[in-house]
Amino acid sequence: METKTDYTGMWVTKDGYIRHNLLPNGRYDEARGDRKSAYQGRYILTGNHIDYVDDTGFTADGDFRDGVLHYEGTLVCKEL
Repeated sequence: METKTDYTGMWVTKDGYIRHNLLPNGRYDEARGDRKSAYQGRYILTGNHIDYVDDTGFTADGDFRDGVLHYEGTLVCKEL
């Protein structure tokens, strides 16, 4: 069974444009292109599902399947 610590760390799209850093304290920092910290907020894990709430109140969600984060139509892989 996967745990929260299995999901913490950097998740990156194949082209490197989107980079989610899931921090162990339940916060995330997302970079897009040249914009570091483009979005920041908290995340909640429920099994393999993740809910994001950024600091402005915007929400998004995704699911982890076979080592890939399926996030709002985007595939994000964990950086090793």
